Amino acid sequence: MSTSHWTRRQALNTAAGAAALAGASVLASPGTARAHGGGADPHGRLKIIAIEEAVMLPGLVTQGTALGGAIPFKPEVTAEWFKRLPDVTEYRLADMDANGVTMQVLSLTPPGVQMQPDAAVAVRDAQVANDALARIVDAHPTRFGGLAALPLQDPQAAVREARRAVHDLKMAGFLVNGHTNGHYLDEPQFRPVWAALEELGAALYLHPTPAPAGDWGLLKDRPELVGPFYSWAAETGGHALRVVLGGVFDDFPGARLIVGHMGEFLPFHTSRLDVQVRNINTRVPLKRKPSEYFGRNIAVTTSGVMDDTVLRAAIEVVGIDNVLFAIDYPFEKSEQAVGFLRHAPLTRDQREKIAHRNAERLLKL
Repeated sequence: MSTSHWTRRQALNTAAGAAALAGASVLASPGTARAHGGGADPHGRLKIIAIEEAVMLPGLVTQGTALGGAIPFKPEVTAEWFKRLPDVTEYRLADMDANGVTMQVLSLTPPGVQMQPDAAVAVRDAQVANDALARIVDAHPTRFGGLAALPLQDPQAAVREARRAVHDLKMAGFLVNGHTNGHYLDEPQFRPVWAALEELGAALYLHPTPAPAGDWGLLKDRPELVGPFYSWAAETGGHALRVVLGGVFDDFPGARLIVGHMGEFLPFHTSRLDVQVRNINTRVPLKRKPSEYFGRNIAVTTSGVMDDTVLRAAIEVVGIDNVLFAIDYPFEKSEQAVGFLRHAPLTRDQREKIAHRNAERLLKL
C-alpha cells in the first residue's frame, strides 16, 4: 500500500480500500492492527483533542501576526483566517462539531508576546492573554484548554507568570512563539524558566515564527520559501536543536518540549545528528546522543502534516506515546486533519493515544 497525503477522495474510498488501510499498522505487521481491534474510525466515535489551535485575544498592546510581511499568502486565504482567529463560539465550535473535534487547546497566534520589545508591556500582555484564555476555558471546560503565554523578555516575570498560569488559572501548559526578539531558549537567562517548568511539570510548545531580521540569502527573490512552506520549519527545528545542544535537557531532565508539524521534520534527521555530533566540538558536552532526547524530552504533533510516511517516521523516532494530534486551526482545514487521523494506518490503541490519551497525560487535561 502506498502512503500519501490524505485527501477527501481517500475518505470516500471503497470499502475494500478502507479495509486495506485499516489493516495496516505503523509499527507492527498488518495483522496486528486487526488483532488489537484497530482500523479506521469512519463513524466518528474517536475522542479528539487538538493542541495547536490559534486564537487572537482582545486587549493586547502587542497585536499582530506573523502572517504578513514577505509571505505571499492569497488575500482570500488570509481574510478567512482573520475572520476565524478572534472567534471562539460562532465559527470555531461549529467547525469542531462538524468534524468531531472534542476539544481544542488554544494558544495565542504568532508572534504573540514574543515580538514585543518592551519587557513591561510583554509581561502585561501575557497576563491579559492568559486571563482571557482562562475565561474561555472556564466558560467551555469540556471544549477548550489553554496553553499560556510567557513573557520571556523578563525571565523572572516569566517564572512568576508560569506559576500563576498553572496554580491560579489552571492552564494546561505553555506555548512560546519562537525566539523572543532574537533570543533563543538555550540561552542562560532562560534557565530559571526551564527550572520552573520542570518544577510545575508543565510542557512547553515551541511554535514557529519568522527568523530574526537579517539576510538569509537562500530566501532572496523567493518569498514562497518564507513561512510555512519552508523557512519556519528550518527556524523552529534549529531552535529545538539549540535547546538540545545547550544542555537544557541534561540540566532539567524532566522538562518537556513539544514541537509541531511532525517535529519540524527533525525525526528524519536524527541519525545524521548522532553521527555528526561526534565530529564537532560542542560547547556543552551532552550526556546522550541527540536522538535520545527525542521522546525522552521532545514530543511532536501532527499539525499541518497529513502524510502516513511522515507519521510512521515520527512514531519510530519519538515513540507512540509522544505523538499528539493537532490541526493548526484556522490555518489548516479541520476536515483534512481529522480525516487523516481517522484513516491513518494505526491500531486502535495507537490512534487513541495520538487522538487524545497522550495529550491528556502530557497536558494533564
